[in-house]
Amino acid sequence: MSVRPWTPEDLGRPTDGTWVDVAFGLGEMYERAGDLQQAADWYRRAAESGCADAALRLGAVLGRMADAGPAGDAAEDLLAEATRWLSGAQDATTPDAIELITDMLNRQLRQAARRGLEPASAG
Repeated sequence: MSVRPWTPEDLGRPTDGTWVDVAFGLGEMYERAGDLQQAADWYRRAAESGCADAALRLGAVLGRMADAGPAGDAAEDLLAEATRWLSGAQDATTPDAIELITDMLNRQLRQAARRGLEPASAG
């Protein structure tokens, strides 16, 4: 019984088959499945290898994770990392990238507003 090997083309993305493409494809697969933590891990690997599309997707996924999680330091850390990836992406001037960066700035403003509305601790 022969087994057909999985390739990133299975996700509908043309590729030359490099490991960065595989990492990006796995990020897409996990993102579609709703597993944002796994998606972020795979996008991060591809982004660290220089994939601009992965840096943009990573920023978007980290922003969604910050929105879904509880407010506080963890959300702020996710937003800070997302901003670093988005602002450092090679294709940061494309319309999609500009939209992601604008969305990230809006998320940061919402986080700041929430912090401003929290009651001050006594003591």
